[in-house]
Amino acid sequence: MRAGKKESRIELAVGLSRLGGPKMCDYSLHSVKSRPAKVSDKLTTHNFGTGTHGFAASEDMNVAVCVLPGTELSFAEEVRCLPTGLMAWRDKIIEHKTAIFRQINKDKVATHHDALEFPDGRIALLTTLYEGQQATVLQLPAEPKTAVEAQSQRRVAYIA
Repeated sequence: MRAGKKESRIELAVGLSRLGGPKMCDYSLHSVKSRPAKVSDKLTTHNFGTGTHGFAASEDMNVAVCVLPGTELSFAEEVRCLPTGLMAWRDKIIEHKTAIFRQINKDKVATHHDALEFPDGRIALLTTLYEGQQATVLQLPAEPKTAVEAQSQRRVAYIA
């Protein structure tokens, strides 16, 4: 890769992070009205009818709230996930009320990326959370100081 192209990609990543990143949430929410998360936002897990669950603004359930990787969240109750795997008849309860928003599987285009990492290291895809759970944005990620930090906070911007 030529040095000029590499530098322009780094500048783009840094620029996007300064603007709060792309305004799009998970790839399956690209057709839903959205806005970036702010500290103290009250969010609700919601099925947007697009094949995924995400965070909705409590004041308008038709608006998806896009959360940057590294954002800290506090849930009103222990987090409940849809049953999966070998014990698919039982709800999965995560006995924590705080989580950090992450994006996983960034290298895969047609998959969900939005996830929550809990204090015990467990990760749950946001789309597996039951609808109607309340969360509050505690803290947004720190402003990146390097291109590597900017890249780690950049949201996946695939449009399927």
